[in-house]
Amino acid sequence: MVVRAGLTTAKVVDIALEVIDEHGLDGLTLAIVAKRAGVATPSLYNHVASLGELRGHVGVRLLDEMTGRFTAAVLGLSGDAAVEALAHEYRAYVQEHPKRYAAMPMDPMHDPLQQAAGTQLVQVMLATLRGYGLTGSAAIHATRRLRVIVHGFASIESGGGFGLPEGLDDTYDQLIRMYLDDLRRTT
Repeated sequence: MVVRAGLTTAKVVDIALEVIDEHGLDGLTLAIVAKRAGVATPSLYNHVASLGELRGHVGVRLLDEMTGRFTAAVLGLSGDAAVEALAHEYRAYVQEHPKRYAAMPMDPMHDPLQQAAGTQLVQVMLATLRGYGLTGSAAIHATRRLRVIVHGFASIESGGGFGLPEGLDDTYDQLIRMYLDDLRRTT
């Protein structure tokens, strides 16, 4: 097998993300990635062992992208301002990349390939909440609640699930305020 010069696992992931952005996760196949890479499908096995492993690498890239964006959004902020910035950046990411976000791993902490990237993302969320004095299980519960709000809203929105005429920005801001009020009550 001759591998196209310069093809790396990172470039294979780049191509996979392009396919996902166009066709969704269900449209991702090794054959399509190989065709776009200009190689025969078996040549991809020099870079990924399977479609499942490629999806794992895609998950790592998504986690890293989101970690980078969230970190930049909350840098220099604390308390309510940091939480609001993270929540709005999360929603913005999903709005910009709805098909890509659908490939986001739901439980990276139990996947050896994705665990480090998943841990980094959780650490950003925990750091964002640090200003509320939360530690231990209280911090974990607060992080989960925040994830449920931002993931749930953004996922329903990206799937076209909000058909009523009221403004989605207003609803999202109300959810964030409810969350912040709850944080203040529990700290």
